[in-house]
Amino acid sequence: METLTLSAPDGAPLAARVFGAEGGARGSVVIGAAMGVRQAYYAPFAQWLAGQGWRVTTFDYRGMGDSLPAAASRGLRGVQATLNDWVRDYETVVAHARAAQADGPLYLIGHSLGGQLPGLFAQPERVDGLLGVASGSGYWRDTAPALRRSAPFFWHVLVPVSTGVFGYFPGNRLGMVGDLPAGVIRQWRRWCLNPRYSAGAEDATTRYARARFPVLALSIADDEMMTQRGIENLVALYQNAPRRVQTVVPADMAVRRIGHLGAFRSEHASVLWPQLQQWMLGLASKEST
Repeated sequence: METLTLSAPDGAPLAARVFGAEGGARGSVVIGAAMGVRQAYYAPFAQWLAGQGWRVTTFDYRGMGDSLPAAASRGLRGVQATLNDWVRDYETVVAHARAAQADGPLYLIGHSLGGQLPGLFAQPERVDGLLGVASGSGYWRDTAPALRRSAPFFWHVLVPVSTGVFGYFPGNRLGMVGDLPAGVIRQWRRWCLNPRYSAGAEDATTRYARARFPVLALSIADDEMMTQRGIENLVALYQNAPRRVQTVVPADMAVRRIGHLGAFRSEHASVLWPQLQQWMLGLASKEST
């Protein structure tokens, strides 16, 4: 594994890790993290995928994980970041991965938020395919029943009040999502309250329409956050992309549980990870439904 620091267009430092050889790889894979999840979480899967011959890059969005500068003495309270910034961060990593491995395809494995943001890329032509894992619309009415019941209080009371008091969203203290910069949680709130999610909140329909890379979205049957409807609604935003939704049932994978976060846990290395690679390779067929 190699650690490196990339610079976003505005100079923000982005901590990244590269797994696998610089040359001779089958292609590149960039793993886009879920909201509030550090890149370290994906390290075992990235190492495994590198062992299959891929050059794999993980990263932390600005202000998160290793991308939080040591000089930020006030922690997330002083971080200036929005989801639009995170889109540019993601693209910076994709551009670096493309330049470092010019031969072969470049695939994204987007976990939750990591499968939402590519629809907002300024240069989607760098991408050869997106495998979305538990990645759907965050519109509150599209989420799982428990989240729908708590959403009005969460978005209209808890988020505005706690963010105003702390200067960031103290998710770790509250036991939900994780700590997030104020600009990120406030923009995400707008997305989650809009029936068309990011495309509606940002008037970004035409941006999603520019994406032509194939999309395969995995709907995890026991996902406690995302629903099949939410995943289908997100995938529909990629209107000009070959796209398909695949339901993943834990029992069919000979595992007890996967859930929203479980696909990348080491306990699934023998069965689910090889299948994830096969689904990723299937993106090359560019079949849609």
